[in-house]
Amino acid sequence: MNLNNPLIEEVNHHGERRVTDVRWRLAPEKKNTKPRQPGWSLLKWSTRGLVILGAGVGFVSFAGQFAYIMRARHQHAASLIEALMFDVGMVIFTMLALALSMQGMGSKTERALIVACALASAGMGYAAADIASPRSVVAYVAPPLFLAVVVDRVVAVIRRHVLADTETSAWSAVGIVTLSALRLLGIVTLYSLRTVLAPRETAKGLRQMVLDAAPVPGVVELEVIHEDDEDNPVVLPTKKDRFLVLYRAHKQYGNRAAAGQVAGELAPFADLQPGTGRTYIYEELRRNGGAS
Repeated sequence: MNLNNPLIEEVNHHGERRVTDVRWRLAPEKKNTKPRQPGWSLLKWSTRGLVILGAGVGFVSFAGQFAYIMRARHQHAASLIEALMFDVGMVIFTMLALALSMQGMGSKTERALIVACALASAGMGYAAADIASPRSVVAYVAPPLFLAVVVDRVVAVIRRHVLADTETSAWSAVGIVTLSALRLLGIVTLYSLRTVLAPRETAKGLRQMVLDAAPVPGVVELEVIHEDDEDNPVVLPTKKDRFLVLYRAHKQYGNRAAAGQVAGELAPFADLQPGTGRTYIYEELRRNGGAS
């Protein structure tokens, strides 16, 4: 070993030569870099464009909302905060959704909140607009909605790029709710028109529909179709009626001595106690005026 090497420090201690430190000149460690996927740079530029678009659209949305809120509240600081509330919330949820998507994690909640903030911001813009002018409504409502659509697509493409994932768009729920509302509106319109044309029949049908949709608790409905009258079924609404139908079809019908045995046999089918069934049998026999 060459002790004159500058990489080695030598100390003379009691006449002994000892090596106390060795300083190795290590080559710089190379970073473990993964090859970038095709299109990653375009995603980066798209995200930067989203930042620029968000800043511009946020300013436009804020300007309209601030003017409206200031006229309503006459408080500068409060109006400023309220006008920024939903747009800043959209920015925060957008950053969270992008961060989660780049890590390959789900962001359904964040994307839904982005849509909620956009709708709230659009609603505030609608309140500030001149409702009588469609152009004014579009000018106030369109910016936050357009920004939310762009954010949703950027997040979706990043998820697809990272995970090959096809997570459902957050706007799909809005579409489902809108279609349901339109369907309900159509039904209400048709029934309103029918009520005008045939009020008595429509009211009767609606009453029966409500009664069928909300039956009285504890009432058991049983549909019995007679062989000679299949087109007009008889609806028996009580447990007692169900039990008596079964009893009248029993071979021991009318035999008072077998009342206890028959009641024990048929009561479970009508959700009754055997004693209650025996009471119903005795009542039936008394009505008929005799027993064998």
